[in-house]
Amino acid sequence: MNWHLHFLGVGAAHAVELGSSAAVFERDGEPLLLIDCGPDTLDRYQAAYGAPPRALFITHTHMDHVAGLERLFFRLWFDEQLRGNTKVFLHAALLPWLQARVADYPGALAEGGVNYWEAFRLVPCTRGFWLDGLWFDVFATRHHAPGTSYGLALDGSFVYTGDTRPIPEVLARYAGGPELIAHDCGLVGNPSHTGVDDIEREYDDSLRAQCLLYHYGSAADGAALAARGFRIVGTDERVLVARPATPRADAG
Repeated sequence: MNWHLHFLGVGAAHAVELGSSAAVFERDGEPLLLIDCGPDTLDRYQAAYGAPPRALFITHTHMDHVAGLERLFFRLWFDEQLRGNTKVFLHAALLPWLQARVADYPGALAEGGVNYWEAFRLVPCTRGFWLDGLWFDVFATRHHAPGTSYGLALDGSFVYTGDTRPIPEVLARYAGGPELIAHDCGLVGNPSHTGVDDIEREYDDSLRAQCLLYHYGSAADGAALAARGFRIVGTDERVLVARPATPRADAG
């Protein structure tokens, strides 16, 4: 059995040519979980898999990570076979922010009579969630303001940071084995994002070796990161990850 992360897009919010940062966790080539849904994510997902996602995790509610949810709503609502079946996992602290971003505008449909979340199967969580027999850990990251952004970890397989400042203490907890670390990184950091200098300063050799960098500002920035010895991932690239560990006895 093969396991991959398929990076549909790898760009920062302004790097539209690289696609909105989003990835799909695959098992034997089949999509299991989409991570984030930016403005162009649904088109890229549909082109890759021929159908809308059946499960989605939202890291945070900046529009380059959730703007595709309106289109996904329409795709699901008008197909009775799909309506209400796509699971949307997110940390419970994000629910008010996501509600305000995508679901509060009066009239999900112009004709009325529809509640936005009826198109989905909303699954708020805190420590993590179960999906297809796998336990996914959810952890807080450092992005813009406390309690507004969360990453995802699958024991033994991968960690996906979402947008974050450096979090060495968190990665020490969730990436202590063979896990691939898909990490937000640009050439220059800021209060919401990690820069390459931050990684070089705050991560030891072991963590740096596990990192695969995405959410950078341009193809040229990606090349500059690679020139400094880091592994970067490109748009529409599939990356092999290790087989997930058996879920811990205390999971869930």
